[in-house]
Amino acid sequence: MAASSTTATIKDNLLFPPPPPSVITAPQVLPNTSLEPASIQSIINSLSLAAFVEGGYMAETDRNTLEIPSPFPLYPATTFSNSNPADPNYTFDPESSYRPGFDPKKRNASTTIYYLLTGANGGKDGKEGGGSPKGYLHRNRGRIIHTLHRGRGRYVILHADETPCRVESFLVGKNVEKGEKMQWIVEGGKYKGTFVLPVEDPDGEGDGKEDEMIFISETTVPGWEVFDHDFLDRKGLEMLMEGDEEKIRQLEWLVKEEN
Repeated sequence: MAASSTTATIKDNLLFPPPPPSVITAPQVLPNTSLEPASIQSIINSLSLAAFVEGGYMAETDRNTLEIPSPFPLYPATTFSNSNPADPNYTFDPESSYRPGFDPKKRNASTTIYYLLTGANGGKDGKEGGGSPKGYLHRNRGRIIHTLHRGRGRYVILHADETPCRVESFLVGKNVEKGEKMQWIVEGGKYKGTFVLPVEDPDGEGDGKEDEMIFISETTVPGWEVFDHDFLDRKGLEMLMEGDEEKIRQLEWLVKEEN
């Protein structure tokens, strides 16, 4: 079932319940494995996960050798606020858009990755500074099937392909009786952001017995390429929210800062 089947309930002008302040203010830097708790380091090391620009850690586990004709444009994805890349005067840097051997006229039929976000300030031995609790708003051209392995969190989807842009959010976790999702799909052309939440006990309270994380697999169809990926920038957020300052305020901390 597609993620769009369940939309956020907006109460008191909230797009979704905000996370703890430590998630919102977590620094936008590549995560440092050495600052993670030992149990998190064990997952990272066992699966050879690496720090990822979207936030958190990832490792590609499968790239289908079957190649298919690309259904996508022959120019790289560009953030929502950029000028039209279909313009004949548009140029791009191949070094940042291609991987070695990539042919923009073809795609692998699918790719699969592990992806891990970790709790804010979950530093080693109780020290602050560890953790990568949020995945920045980004978009892919392909559809992505997500499967939860461990943890709990919230996904925020900006339907950039709809006018006006619809904001959707839902919980992912193992409490399916309360509506949490263990599988979800995000179609191409939509921005998604993510943040980690505490795992709840059956009474709905965080029990503190499990490390905070979102640990999932993602399968992208057709296969993932940096050529098909872009981050949402601040200007793009303002455009999608049509200048609504309250909506922008609630979402801006999920926008990746420009270097």
